[in-house]
Amino acid sequence: MFYDRIKAVMAGKDGLGKAAVVTLHSAFCTRGTQCSRTVELCNAHHGHRSSELAFVKAKGVEHGDEHIFDRDLVVCLVVDAILCIDLNLNAPFITFVASYIAPAIAPSASFTHLVLSKHNSFSSDPTLIPDFAPAWAAAYSKAKQHLADYTLEEKVNITTGVGWGNGLCVGNIPANKNFPGLCLEDSPLAVRFADFVTAFPAGITTASTWNRALIRARGLALGSEHKGKGVNVALGPMMNMGRIAQGGRNWEGFGADPFLTGEAAYETILGMQNGGVQACAKHFINNEQEHMRTQDSANVDDRTQHEIYAHPFLRSVMAGVSSVMCSYNLINDTYACNNDKMINDILKREYGFQGYVMSDWQATMATLSAVAGLDMTMPGDITFDSGDSYFGGNLTAFVQNGTISQARVDDMATRIIAGWYYLHQESDYPEVSFNAFNTLDEATNKHVNVQSDHYKIVREIGAAGSVLLKNERGALPLNKPRNLILVGSDAGPGISGPNEFSDQGGSDRFLAMGWGSGTGLFPYLITPYEAIQERARQDGSSIFWDFDDWNTANAQTLVTGQSAAIVFINSDSGEDYITVDGNEGDRKNLTAWHNGDNLIQAVASNNNNTIVVVNSVGPLIIEPWIEHPNVTAVVWASIGGQEGGNAIADVLYGAYNPSGRLPYTIAKSPADYPAQLITGGSGSDILAINYTEGLFIDYRHFDAANIEPRFEFGFGLSYTTFEYSQVDISAISSSDHPQQSLIQAWENGDATPIAEGSSTALWLHEPAFKVTFHVKNTGSLSGTEIPQLYIHHPASAAEPPSVLKGFTNVKVSPGQTEHVSITLSRYDLSIWDVVAQGWRKPSGEITFSVGASSRDFKLNGTIPT
Repeated sequence: MFYDRIKAVMAGKDGLGKAAVVTLHSAFCTRGTQCSRTVELCNAHHGHRSSELAFVKAKGVEHGDEHIFDRDLVVCLVVDAILCIDLNLNAPFITFVASYIAPAIAPSASFTHLVLSKHNSFSSDPTLIPDFAPAWAAAYSKAKQHLADYTLEEKVNITTGVGWGNGLCVGNIPANKNFPGLCLEDSPLAVRFADFVTAFPAGITTASTWNRALIRARGLALGSEHKGKGVNVALGPMMNMGRIAQGGRNWEGFGADPFLTGEAAYETILGMQNGGVQACAKHFINNEQEHMRTQDSANVDDRTQHEIYAHPFLRSVMAGVSSVMCSYNLINDTYACNNDKMINDILKREYGFQGYVMSDWQATMATLSAVAGLDMTMPGDITFDSGDSYFGGNLTAFVQNGTISQARVDDMATRIIAGWYYLHQESDYPEVSFNAFNTLDEATNKHVNVQSDHYKIVREIGAAGSVLLKNERGALPLNKPRNLILVGSDAGPGISGPNEFSDQGGSDRFLAMGWGSGTGLFPYLITPYEAIQERARQDGSSIFWDFDDWNTANAQTLVTGQSAAIVFINSDSGEDYITVDGNEGDRKNLTAWHNGDNLIQAVASNNNNTIVVVNSVGPLIIEPWIEHPNVTAVVWASIGGQEGGNAIADVLYGAYNPSGRLPYTIAKSPADYPAQLITGGSGSDILAINYTEGLFIDYRHFDAANIEPRFEFGFGLSYTTFEYSQVDISAISSSDHPQQSLIQAWENGDATPIAEGSSTALWLHEPAFKVTFHVKNTGSLSGTEIPQLYIHHPASAAEPPSVLKGFTNVKVSPGQTEHVSITLSRYDLSIWDVVAQGWRKPSGEITFSVGASSRDFKLNGTIPT
């Protein structure tokens, strides 16, 4: 299976240089320890291992200063690495494979990156920076050749969608000569409007794992399912910040910290594009609330923009993302899709983005948006079914009258076609096999099943993303309780199945997904009622339930005498085109839905072992009941997708020792948050949303203002305990030798130069310091700890007190100690200089802390000067 997959990944690659093969051979094939399966593969494909190098030399063909070799041999050697990954490979070999092999076959190289990530020290704190430049250069060369005989009109057609509802997908670029066109399809957690696909956990749940390998595995599965359905461009991941706790689409993203969001976006994109689909980083930029989203101006200062909101998009570019979607809103009074500063200067110049920028659906505001950097308009028409377009004939006319240059249209078309070649979609790519606008049409819906065994990933992420917030008197894990009762509608199935509401725009059951375009159809939904009842049957426990949220008197009666009463509550949100119970996308408040607070208090008044499970799109105010002496445990399960019930049961019963951490702060009062939902506005008003909190969002604000949260960012308990010790930090020599002068300038406090790709430069992002420490499991159960590293800048930097800049995950057996490392780059230690327009090391002493959350520091140190 691995062999076939890697052969497919490397299809079209003529070979690699002699140095690569020889180094691979010497680094691995002569280790003395061999994998039997690899020996079998290599013997079958190339003869005996002992003759491999001779075979390479015999097979090679002189080409300049290097040999070009048969790609299958390189496949064989990479298989060596994959199949032997558990042999504790040394870092130089891993580095070699990722840094030399991966760029050569990028972006498909992310598959190698993914499998290598099984190696714990590699996945949990990546130290390698893949170079996608060769892949982009090859794709551009092919694209330019492809377009050589295209007319102006034909090039414009590549930039213009066919219009809403005029194709099989939510967005469609028409076929053109020998170009088959493109299918663009939601969503960040499923193939929207398609059957026989997986409904994955939401982005917010995935971020709660703080586990890069799981995040990438989800991306890979999503990518493969989109490709399997014939989708060329998957419209995700979503990486807008959780600036506002009530934000309607926060659950699609990765939380309220730019570093965590950036790492989750990076891993998701590597996984998705490895699966063969083009990823789309969205929504660029400052689309942090739904209310008036097409008529609000996010007014953001330059430093805040760079350090907070643009950072996840920078990491997306570093992951080799193929496309970026500009958002509906205005930025500093200019629409995002017409914003020259954001698209041309920051994204394409400063970040060196080589892909294309598409509009959100109906977010194109003018034909001249093309000059501002917009490359593709979606879905094509100005408004749905309007029959006209800002691009199309208008763009052609603007070129013909000299308003827009021919070169700009050439660039737009080239970028789009290059993205197609970049993901090798020009050969043997599946045809679209579903109809987003008529799911019951048998002529266009081929019912292709792409689910594979992805339910396993769903279940593991659901468990790993569940955060244990409270656990007193040994309430959890459950150990064959004599009897128990499940209380609340969130424990059970919906009245009419898991897809009873269009785009999931409703709530009468277990919440496993928010609402809007970021959703998909459930193939099935395992609720807690089903999962826990199955476990109760195995244990011989008696189990009862009460799904009525409003009859609290009856609930009080039913919970009496039960060994445990598990109360399930939820809170939902979504996109603004659907209003649920008065919630216009954004949540009206931070209170539990369906009478949740009262239900918990009623149950706790009559049962001294009340366990609360929360399925929520974001933070809630839980003050009415969190300190109740009979509320013994709280599991924050977020929204876990189709296997959500099983994942919750795994945590409750200890089949999975909880390791999830909060990706946002849970406050004691809504007023404690630094930014609030801005309402009002009507007609043609432009609603001003002033980001006056600047860098101080979420926990950064709580720390700076000395506000005590209920549960801080990064918090999470385990069924075991951990101890930290022996912190150390050392400098790492640069591998980017040609840039030593820039490194020295940075050390001296100078800002990075203004240049193409200046913010994504290797010397800026390569590991510069390595922090090491020990983590010991002092409990009785095996468990996973999530060490977090926070930087403390000198006062002169005007930064928040603590800023997350590193995390890892480490599994430790009882009584055992693991050696852990986290690396820091020069970028991690920098601040944005608005005058010099570059990244600068602040003057003064920079310190750091390592700990279990943003407020639970165990170890401290100082960055060497």
